[in-house]
Amino acid sequence: MARNMWLMTQTWRDLLFLHWPVDPPTIRKYVPEELELDLYDDKAWIGIVLFKARCTRPRFMPPVPGAANFLEVNVRTYVKYKNKTGVYFFSLDANSKLAAETASFGGFLPYRSAKMSFGKKKGQINFKSVTKENPQEKIALQYQILPQPAASTELEKWLTERYCLWTKPGDRLLRLDIAHASWKLKYVQGETVENTMAPYLGINFKYEKPMAHYAEMKKVRFFPPVIEK
Repeated sequence: MARNMWLMTQTWRDLLFLHWPVDPPTIRKYVPEELELDLYDDKAWIGIVLFKARCTRPRFMPPVPGAANFLEVNVRTYVKYKNKTGVYFFSLDANSKLAAETASFGGFLPYRSAKMSFGKKKGQINFKSVTKENPQEKIALQYQILPQPAASTELEKWLTERYCLWTKPGDRLLRLDIAHASWKLKYVQGETVENTMAPYLGINFKYEKPMAHYAEMKKVRFFPPVIEK
């Protein structure tokens, strides 16, 4: 991957990672057959990641009004292709209609429009998202960031240090590489008010306590899609 060939840049702020272990058969049929589930201790993992996207812009261009700054929620799992590890997204929701329509054009990525809010007051963060399509998928959280850094265990690194994603619009499997510095994570404590994300997986995320991590900021670069063979 040539570092000088990036196509788009974005800054992620106030990221919240939520992770749950699941039995591999639960999600196997929702992942393209070319991709192998990436397991940790024989478990697949579901991640729900919430963040602010800021300063989104193509290379050599200024930010596009209406698509530069937005909130996002994505639901993902971890996969491998020919020994390369990365991410597969079940859904990506944004409160920018233009950003969602652009990224989902031609089935490129499964973006959806959603109504979202983010607030921070006296150390507490409130985040809420409701998709605009039916049936609606919702997530609402209240949480605080703990001061001490995360332990950075092998599992925590495995869950978060991912530098490519795969998508399959039509019959083509594509890989997108990304680049950013390693994560500096903190723990959080809080409450899940509502969580009906990815109901087709048959998992009640509200009542299953996740591993939760927070990161303040990360600058990211995205590279051109690669057709896998």
